[in-house]
Amino acid sequence: KVGASAIVLSGGYEDDEDYGDEIIYTGAGGNDPDTGKQTSDQNWEQTGNAGLLKSMDEGLPVRVIRGHNHNSKFSPDSGYVYSGLFSVVDAWEEVGKSDYKICRFRLIYCGHNYSRKEVNEIELDYSSKKSTRVQTTVLRIIRNSKIISDLKKLYNYNCQVCNISIKTKSGFYAEGAHIWPLGKPHNGQDKLSNLLCLCPNHHVMFDKGVFSINDDLNLIGNEDGKLYVHKNHKIDHECLRYHRKINGF
Repeated sequence: KVGASAIVLSGGYEDDEDYGDEIIYTGAGGNDPDTGKQTSDQNWEQTGNAGLLKSMDEGLPVRVIRGHNHNSKFSPDSGYVYSGLFSVVDAWEEVGKSDYKICRFRLIYCGHNYSRKEVNEIELDYSSKKSTRVQTTVLRIIRNSKIISDLKKLYNYNCQVCNISIKTKSGFYAEGAHIWPLGKPHNGQDKLSNLLCLCPNHHVMFDKGVFSINDDLNLIGNEDGKLYVHKNHKIDHECLRYHRKINGF
């Protein structure tokens, strides 16, 4: 209910991947503690996995600790080392090396010196504070904005799920949602057949796997109905199948 405090990389899961500032972490459950191999499926209800999902949804950082049994050049020769704070930026499921379902999390380093109050200490602050400028570096995938713009115009900025367009002072607003996610570890393609035109609510719900889409375009999960697709918009069904796969449909 409050998120995950920390994870430990100690060689207990064969599917973990450690790139230093980026970690592809295997969730908890279903493994043999002696061999590190999976012997049964994992699930999202397991306490540790549910905690990491909470941390992802609320932007709460997670402490990462590496042990000497973890097979990585970033691990210590003996004992354990605190490796700083990481943000949980993605979660999905897949079949691991031992052919069992595993929960996967992508974590990105966000620094050592992050601090926050406990939930029961948080109070609204109405005082005025001096604005300051802080130089930061942002890493993001460059998306083809023309493809997304053309897609929105094709649908007149109407969501393909709810058919709602959001009117703003300068026109209408919608978002381009990738079916097969871009970037590691998914590596989807930035192409029209991998895109949907969605309202912000359905974009978030789709990205978080609240619902998915069958090949016949019927919605599955926590949304009913059918995806509207313009005759000039060809959707790659392999992308739909991948989205269903990583979200457990």
